[in-house]
Amino acid sequence: MSGMAWLRGLWGGGESFDASVELWPDALVPEARRVQTGDGWAATLILVGWPGMVSYAWAEPFIDQATRLEVTMHLDGVPAEIAAARLRKQRARMESTQRYVAAKDRLDDPQLDAAAQDAAGLAARIARGDTRLHAMSVYVTVHAPTPEALDRSCARLRATAAAMMCDLRPATYRPLQGLTSTVPVGIDALGARRTVDTDTAAASFPFGSPDVPGPVGDRAVLYGLNAISGAPVLWDRWGEHNYNSVIVARSGAGKSYFAKTTLLRELYQGTSVTVIDPEGEYRALAGAVGGTVTTPGAAGEPINPLALPTQASPEDLTRRKLFCATVIETALGEALSSTEAAAVDAAVGAAYAACGISDDPATWRRKPPTMPDVSALLAESSETGRSLAARLAPFVTGGGLSSLLAGHTEHPATAGSGSLHVFDLSSVPEEMAAVTTLVVLDAIWRSLRTDGVRRLVAVDEAWLLLRDGAGAAFLSRLAKSARKRNAGLMVITQDADDLLSTSLGHTVIANAATQVLLRQAPQSIQAVASAFALTDTEADLLATARRGDALLLAGQTRVAFSTIAAPEEHRLCLTGLEALDGEQW
Repeated sequence: MSGMAWLRGLWGGGESFDASVELWPDALVPEARRVQTGDGWAATLILVGWPGMVSYAWAEPFIDQATRLEVTMHLDGVPAEIAAARLRKQRARMESTQRYVAAKDRLDDPQLDAAAQDAAGLAARIARGDTRLHAMSVYVTVHAPTPEALDRSCARLRATAAAMMCDLRPATYRPLQGLTSTVPVGIDALGARRTVDTDTAAASFPFGSPDVPGPVGDRAVLYGLNAISGAPVLWDRWGEHNYNSVIVARSGAGKSYFAKTTLLRELYQGTSVTVIDPEGEYRALAGAVGGTVTTPGAAGEPINPLALPTQASPEDLTRRKLFCATVIETALGEALSSTEAAAVDAAVGAAYAACGISDDPATWRRKPPTMPDVSALLAESSETGRSLAARLAPFVTGGGLSSLLAGHTEHPATAGSGSLHVFDLSSVPEEMAAVTTLVVLDAIWRSLRTDGVRRLVAVDEAWLLLRDGAGAAFLSRLAKSARKRNAGLMVITQDADDLLSTSLGHTVIANAATQVLLRQAPQSIQAVASAFALTDTEADLLATARRGDALLLAGQTRVAFSTIAAPEEHRLCLTGLEALDGEQW
């Protein structure tokens, strides 16, 4: 990129930029180190001294000053052949100096040795095409109403730079050139350039949030803008000790909007996203990104709970038999007696055997049995089995409730790399809601595998699932074990009480390294504050937050931010009447 690469916030101290403001004052009176600009004063500082290593968003402290200033970075690429020639000359000088020192039996210069090693490493990276060289210049123009205030502001800024091992020097006798170089027209009139590599140039991106620790890798996604500094909040869930997250907010606070923007940006990064959608809110999103939508229980879209996992382990056949009993218990809404459990175990074993599936893993690729096969075997067994088959009949052999469990799975439970798969449960009858969600979660779990693809499973309106014992237990298991399969769980709920009133809900919270809270209802704010260890200020923030305002909690990171979206993202992320009206936040 040539010319001015980044220009941040022409106005400091909380003032917003007005596009109608003139870029150039009516009159200029230059002095040696400053210039009078109309009714104010300005001085330009040049970054001439750099530390040995820079961290991510190292320029952010320049911007977070309680004064009006302009930070400008000019970046020009250096052609590879010129970069290689310069490096050869520089390495030749340093090697010559090292040999001269050695010949005179003098002590080595540690700084020279370190520079020689860095130059050699950089030359190798350029030869492999891993990086490039860039000519970079950084200027800061400070504005103040009086010369005395300008001097104080410049002194504070230079002290901040010195604490960062940087050196800012005034553009002496060149104040007009300095002012020109920081006006957003892409002209570098000062020409105080330094050659840097691509990593250093990328780390100079000045929009990091001071409350979010860096460095942020290429897996980070944009959550929003820092509520205090206005800097973008970039967060990498995949860099935490687990990949799970919880989003808790009252209805209408913007949790679904934030969740959708997050999922979209995860898709941009190549993450496979699977959504359990009880309200049918994610269909438009799936259509826009070329995803797939599965309606469990609808004609032609059954899910077979007896199918074996993609990457099966020796005990998976036993687990399938036990899970079949769990599905039956959830469908019937009551626990099986020991006699009924024994009958189910025998029938499931016989169903697998009839399909040629045994304890030998080599047989597990064969077509598995279905729930109607188990029901038929139960009906042919004892009196207990026949009674159980009769009660189970509406769910597996006819009627409007049987389509979920009556056939083989037709669609993969998880999406491929960078794609979206939505399970739309909006048309599922209430009588089948619990067992449908349980079977969908199990199908997703069975499809997770350690193949190098990052996978994110989002459960919207999770309070519906947490009310059911079996579903809540399965969600808790997924929260504990998803990381082992390179997957993360995103739990989205509007009812904090359902999440906090059970031990399984607390387990989900405890196993979520990333926690996002939006506005809370007054009745639940105290419980939320206690569960998430909020300070009084944070609790007040959540009690009065505007729609889309949120609090990110992750270990020592606690940052308030506002959700933002591009126009196309905004259109896709709206819900309900807002989506029909195209409401603007």
